[in-house]
Amino acid sequence: MGCSGRLLGPAGGRRASLLLTMILFFTYFFSCLPGPCEPLPPALLLPPPAALPLGPGEAAGGSGGSGGSGGSGSRRFPQAIIVGVKKGGTRALLEFLRAHPGVRAVGAEPHFFDRCYEKGLRWYRSLMPRTLEGQITMEKTPSYFVTKEAPRRIHNMSRDTKLIVVVRNPVTRAISDYTQTLSKNPSIPSFQTLAFKNLSTGLIDTSWSAVRIGIYAKHLDNWLQYFPLSKFLFVSGERLVSDPAGEMGRVQDFLGLQRVVTDKHFYFNETKGFPCLKKPEGGSKPRCLGKSKGRPHPKIDGHVVQRLREFYRPFNMKFYQMTGQDFGWD
Repeated sequence: MGCSGRLLGPAGGRRASLLLTMILFFTYFFSCLPGPCEPLPPALLLPPPAALPLGPGEAAGGSGGSGGSGGSGSRRFPQAIIVGVKKGGTRALLEFLRAHPGVRAVGAEPHFFDRCYEKGLRWYRSLMPRTLEGQITMEKTPSYFVTKEAPRRIHNMSRDTKLIVVVRNPVTRAISDYTQTLSKNPSIPSFQTLAFKNLSTGLIDTSWSAVRIGIYAKHLDNWLQYFPLSKFLFVSGERLVSDPAGEMGRVQDFLGLQRVVTDKHFYFNETKGFPCLKKPEGGSKPRCLGKSKGRPHPKIDGHVVQRLREFYRPFNMKFYQMTGQDFGWD
């Protein structure tokens, strides 16, 4: 989803109403400069931002959930956001979570806190699905994790936001990232050309995003300036494939949800190499990730892979210490 997403009609109407109020206020002010006037009618007083009227179905609080279909429920700011990482398994996690009746989520990535922040929080809330009391509103935009301004902006929206980060072996993640780019632009240079500043010396090019994203400890340092570790859940992208029910149990506990999504919801698709959701009651077919997921990776020279492992090892060790979890990448 780009920054051209919808803005609810009522919000535009409220903006025009506020503009009219300001015009009337200043007209009154300047007309009263020569002498005293009657008090300004209360109806023309400008309300504080927190008291600005909301459109139908909009909720004032930052809490919220998921729920009703059609016109029921309210649009609320997300209580939980999947903030990273790209090619870590975020789409799979979101699809698994959407099988839970207590979760409603935006389908496309809003990119509000990295690309569209100037559109304002009211625009952001207008993108959210309608939810009922007791349900959770969620969104996912993996690029938030590596965006310097994102932690501060999310904290300004709500310091109580729960943050989920799906991480994966950074070497495998980098190759997967390259594979995705290669599928869109077959003329790009080879993986090793992009990954190294100097192949003969083994100097890694950390300016290449495919490499930089995997330095998880560096990015987490930035987030911990605004949120305590207790607000994070770090999900293993590898275990999300090998044991989706186990990882989903942790996620549901973190979100304060009943463990509804369990092993009975999954089956393993041998062709794609990923778990899929079984056909829901009343559903037409099982839910698997799209064709773009599970692409075969290009063959990368073993020496290149080994050098990347050596490069990431100290960062991985620091990340394990920071999170209190050993993801077993080394």
